[in-house]
This record gives sequence, structure tokens and C-alpha cells, in this order.
Amino acid sequence: MTATEHVILVDEEDKETGIAEKIQAHRESLRHRAFSVFVFRHAQQLELLLQQRADNKYHSSGLWTNTCCSHPRPSEDIIAAGQRRLKEEMGIHIPLQSLGWFHYIAHFNNGLTENENDHVLVGTLTDEKISPNSDEVKGYRWISLVDLKNEMLANPDGFTPWLALALAIVKDKLPELGK
Repeated sequence: MTATEHVILVDEEDKETGIAEKIQAHRESLRHRAFSVFVFRHAQQLELLLQQRADNKYHSSGLWTNTCCSHPRPSEDIIAAGQRRLKEEMGIHIPLQSLGWFHYIAHFNNGLTENENDHVLVGTLTDEKISPNSDEVKGYRWISLVDLKNEMLANPDGFTPWLALALAIVKDKLPELGK
């Protein structure tokens, strides 16, 4: 039997206000803490590792998104949470750094809502093998930021609603990534 997952409820300044069961937070649009991980590699050009969400995800299934995203557990540091989920979802263990956070709200056809303070975390992969968890990940691929921008313009419904917002923080904080 799977343990009930909880999320950290937060205010507009990202201060903790309590905890809630994860699905309850999404049903009731409770503002909570989350994170989005972006893993890059330097090939012929800088590339981002994209993940396609598994078909069984409770929302945004089958959509392309950043390398990994989830919620920290109560009392869990945001970097530790990002590293934990990156290992669980993609089989990758690398150092991460935080670039800040943003707030967004997204409503889904199944009645769930994301109301999140989303912390943006980045890391670089050199030679570690990728071993995606099929319960979490349908597919993955490397893509240049130019190609990603073009794909997102041509097919915005093929990507998660938070990807563009989180990517803007990455580009703003690390200008050399935007080239």
C-alpha cells in the first residue's frame, strides 16, 4: 500500500503555512511548494533534457516538460527534494542549484488545479547514464533551447503549462543558456 503523499502549503512569500494531502491540494487549489528541475549537457551546443510525462500521471499526462518536477516533502530541503525526485524519475544523481521561484495557477480538464510556488533548479549532466522510471516517464530527449522555443510556439498544447514560465527564469538567471 502506498503512503499518502503530502505537500507543503505556502503563502505568497513562500512561507510555510501547513501541510495537506497532495490530491486534496490539487482538488481545492491550495497554494503549495513545488520544484522544476532542468538538466543541461554541453554537446555541440547546450541542450536540455526534456521528459514526456507518463500516461498515468494525474494531470498533464503525455505532455513534454522539463527534466523532472514534483513537490518537496514536509521538512525536506528543496535541493534535496529535487535530487531525490531526479534520481527516482530519471535515474540521475547530480548536484543542483536553485535559481529562485515563481507562482502560477493552471486548471486542468479533470478538475485539478496547480497553484504552486515553483522553485527552479538546474544541474549539468556530464556522462551519467539516464534510467527513466516508466511509471513517471513516457519518453525523454535532448533538445537545444532554440529548437525547444520553436516547438513550443508551433505546438503549445504539447507542453506543460509551467515549462515556459520556469524556462524564463533559467534564461534570466543564466543568460548564457539563452544562446
